[in-house]
Amino acid sequence: MAEVQQPPLNWEASATATHPQVSSTLPPEVETCLKNARFLHLATCDALYPHVSLMNYTYLPSTPYDPGPVIIMTTNPSSKKTLNLINNPRVSLLVHDWVSHRPPTRVPDPTRESSPPPQATRSSLASLLLNINTSALSSISATINGTARIIERGSEEEAWCKERHLENNTFGDQVREEQGMFGAPQNPSSTEGDGGASCFIEGEEVRVMLVGVKEGRIADWKGGVKDWVIVPLEEQNQRGRETMVNGIS
Repeated sequence: MAEVQQPPLNWEASATATHPQVSSTLPPEVETCLKNARFLHLATCDALYPHVSLMNYTYLPSTPYDPGPVIIMTTNPSSKKTLNLINNPRVSLLVHDWVSHRPPTRVPDPTRESSPPPQATRSSLASLLLNINTSALSSISATINGTARIIERGSEEEAWCKERHLENNTFGDQVREEQGMFGAPQNPSSTEGDGGASCFIEGEEVRVMLVGVKEGRIADWKGGVKDWVIVPLEEQNQRGRETMVNGIS
């Protein structure tokens, strides 16, 4: 009789979440992904359609104002995502460490524009990066669900979060080098090296948005998934006491 192939231990049907990992902190692989990725995708929703935005962000395991993991972003007060958040603060985020450049297909497509542009392919370093074995780098994608709030304008919390967010999105000379490599005009007068991020963080009209992380799902390149949920230690201890009778579970 042929041996039945068992799914991997982290396998979970994609439409269910029956065995989430419970912790007061993010899973290590999600935290690593958040620390290393440059952008994330933010999904907000009104009464009709989801709205997805590509965002700079800052992940922090806690702040002086929040004991749990949070993600800081900034937004224009009149943007679609801000209006959605006012009506529905529940959001979903996607972050990943996949190599996102689409390699050439087996059959060339004459209608597809070169991406990145020819300037990048002239650099041996760029060629190496673009042709690197993606399977060696790609690992997971993480969907993160949480509740967003717009921080009060002019508050100490807003100033603190803006400062952390700007620190985390200032990259030195790397940004200018990347702009030149991929054909974008370089700005030699810029000394900040933030790729223009400061205007989206420090602008007078910019609002600071904070997402408190609640739960999520990790998906790996083999198709395995793992669900997780953030529960404060105090609540975990309380749940443990509630399931015990005379000190016995």
